[in-house]
Amino acid sequence: MIFIAVRFTVRSADRDKWLPAVEDFTLATRQEPGNVFFDWSYSVENPDQFVLLEAFASAEAGAAHVKSEHFAAAMDRMAELVAETPEIINVEVPGEGWSRMAELQPRTS
Repeated sequence: MIFIAVRFTVRSADRDKWLPAVEDFTLATRQEPGNVFFDWSYSVENPDQFVLLEAFASAEAGAAHVKSEHFAAAMDRMAELVAETPEIINVEVPGEGWSRMAELQPRTS
């Protein structure tokens, strides 16, 4: 599985535009056959920073994603909103998706 984490710092004035701007990209990516997950969050320390966690079943699926029309359109749109070049981690990891954390379980009464 290819795991990717990307931190996007957006212009403060454009912060509220970010999630609507990436909505079509997000929906299209989640429909790709090799997509495992594609999830956005934002930093509690920097309100102008969004984090994307994404995974693809294989290197081929990741390559197809980068070659897609919705990827190209998103890069064009994002360029208008980012304050700096995003930071990225891109690694191959074993597994097929999320696993359960062994160290923490819900308390039952």
